[in-house]
Amino acid sequence: MTVYIFTVFYMLLSACIIYPPIEFVSAGITVKDIFSSWLGSENEFFIQYHIKRSIATLFVHSVLPFGYLLGLVLFGNIETARIFLGSDNPLWPTLAVCSLIGPIYAVYKVLCWSRNNWATHPIAESLAVYCNNNTRWISVASDINIEYRRIDKIVIDTNSVTRIVATDNWIIKISPYKLYVAHQSDTALIVNKSDTHVMSPTTRGEVQFVNIEVKPTRIGAQSFTIRLNALDFKDLQDKVSRPITVLENVTFHRTVLDRFIDTFKEEVAKNPYYETAQELEQCIGCMQTTSNVKLNRLCENVSEAVGPDACVACYCRPMWCIECIAKWFASRQNENATETWLSSKCTCPVCRAKFCLLDVCLVRTLSQ
Repeated sequence: MTVYIFTVFYMLLSACIIYPPIEFVSAGITVKDIFSSWLGSENEFFIQYHIKRSIATLFVHSVLPFGYLLGLVLFGNIETARIFLGSDNPLWPTLAVCSLIGPIYAVYKVLCWSRNNWATHPIAESLAVYCNNNTRWISVASDINIEYRRIDKIVIDTNSVTRIVATDNWIIKISPYKLYVAHQSDTALIVNKSDTHVMSPTTRGEVQFVNIEVKPTRIGAQSFTIRLNALDFKDLQDKVSRPITVLENVTFHRTVLDRFIDTFKEEVAKNPYYETAQELEQCIGCMQTTSNVKLNRLCENVSEAVGPDACVACYCRPMWCIECIAKWFASRQNENATETWLSSKCTCPVCRAKFCLLDVCLVRTLSQ
């Protein structure tokens, strides 16, 4: 039984080492934290740091099978381990050899990469594509190092093992074993997919992701895909000098406000309509859409309207469209507490009557 418990424990531990959860990252139990003294400063020598980090990651991942076998002998039940790994069991030498293949291969690859000042390392090879006038990959690495030191770069953590870096001239995707590099001057960026995930079935919270295909036109450069939270899209868009093409069939919320407006519309659609026979005019907010919203107090009875936070009847005629009133509602909320926006209150832009989401009604015009 001890062997089975150890096996389950080691599998979970290995998964957390390969793809560390938030708890491991916070506790500093990651490859880059454990080897931080050897890796040096990422801010000073960005490329050299990640060459070392990829080597450390490869080595740690390669010794995981050997660590399991060693753990069985040290921490497993002696009798069970003897049956499972005894000299009479032909499975033992097979497992022993297989567990050593990974570390041996890792050492071999590191020795191969180290030749000619790491020129054959995957990161160096990806940089060599951008060499001009017989320069070496070191010169490209130096340019990237300089730009990474600048404070105006953006760094987006897409998950615990992948990051996106955008500097003045470069777009870089950091993965466990290599860097994907593209120079902005000859790169096309295309948003080709978006997907939405509900964080909890009992709440309105959801998260939306977009996939951006980065396609360098430089001969030999490798295309790659960036998957990031849709709310980080604008930060990336503002930093890169190239336009980001969004395919016609792809829609997503680029900001928190965009997501709130859509949710606001969905909730208002559940409220009763406000029926009127008067002619509707243009929205005084955008002057582009016919006004279609009336603030009609429905959330509580008149007798319950006590206290400074109670909603108040609004006697203004319909003057706003749903999108403008949603933007006004959002502008009056605490931007650091977006999760409370829908349950909060606001005041009418004209008469300052206090209202909540339940008081916002779409207008239905009665035929005369």
